[in-house]
Amino acid sequence: MPPAVFNAHTDPIVGVTEAYKRYTNSKKMNLGVGAYRDDNGRPYILPKSRQGTPAHGGTAESCRASAELALGENSEVVKSGRFVTVQTISGTGALRIGASFLQRFFKFSQDVFLPKPSWGNHTPIFRDAGMQLQSYRYYDPKTCGFDFTEQSVLLLHACTHNPTRVDPRPEQWKEIATVAKKRNLFAFFDLAYQGFASGDGDKDAWAVRHFIEQGINVCLCQSYAKNMGLYGERVGAFTVICEDADEAKRVESQLKILIRPMYSNPPINGARIASTILTSPDVRKQWLQEVKGMADHIIGMRTQLVSNLKKEGSTHNWQHITNQIGMFCFTGLKPEQVERLTKEFSIYMTKTITSLWLASLLSMWATLCSGLCVLPGGHGPHASER
Repeated sequence: MPPAVFNAHTDPIVGVTEAYKRYTNSKKMNLGVGAYRDDNGRPYILPKSRQGTPAHGGTAESCRASAELALGENSEVVKSGRFVTVQTISGTGALRIGASFLQRFFKFSQDVFLPKPSWGNHTPIFRDAGMQLQSYRYYDPKTCGFDFTEQSVLLLHACTHNPTRVDPRPEQWKEIATVAKKRNLFAFFDLAYQGFASGDGDKDAWAVRHFIEQGINVCLCQSYAKNMGLYGERVGAFTVICEDADEAKRVESQLKILIRPMYSNPPINGARIASTILTSPDVRKQWLQEVKGMADHIIGMRTQLVSNLKKEGSTHNWQHITNQIGMFCFTGLKPEQVERLTKEFSIYMTKTITSLWLASLLSMWATLCSGLCVLPGGHGPHASER
């Protein structure tokens, strides 16, 4: 082994899970996992995903169905054929394929502007693809500022921004689109939670469709890990909106060349499940109802968490929990506060975010709320600075 090889830093989310597994306390909680769970803390397999391994279908059908889900069944882009969609290894694979494609063919600039903060994996994905990392301030409570170099790549979270869980309102998306068009920015959308944010897939894809309606050709990454519960199947898609069908064919040929040395061919089983769900009217209808049920459940958990914190005696303003959207909560806790929750209450979480599925475990409500209330700023009866 070359002597230059050294120990890599542990991924923050993976590190939380590894620490959680090592600890033996039966009341321990893992709030770092990015997976929807039921009220007993078990992985939730959507009924239609459980039933959906068919004898028909395939990647071509799955790719078109993915494009229609994101762009709309009556999309002019889909009808005219000026798009190309390739199946990828979930959303992470879609991002890497997209980053490598732009690194090779986006000749205006190698700069990609990531929102600050953003999902931790965005940085190594674009960095390892050879893009030059830049950042823009995503959210400020007083004002929203954007400072981009013209003709650069702009990464945007289509819904449930990770990790803040604060999404632009439609009028704000319109302003962002105006800036992107004026400065000739290439919009790179990450859509990992369609339907899982508001419970309405069309609403969650509104920003993507608005950009296209404004004449901004975009690329788009999709994942079915969350909204179909297909984590282990690694099902995703990468779509490029083109000027016309001829350009789409050229882009498709280049994407295939990129994919070939990476993983050659994507797995087919998960794609068949996704294809069956998306293309069978009755199955699709039930799936959408199931996804809305999960989204509503999470929204209810946010309200319930704030309510229980107040019952524990906290006078802190927890409104940000109910204002945010999706399965995570941007807590705003300091690293030392997270460490205290782990040491004293066996609550495992990353330094900035926590998933909310465990908040539904009624047997653990007291532990979670008590832990938050004793922290400085928790404004509970036992809050301290220790």
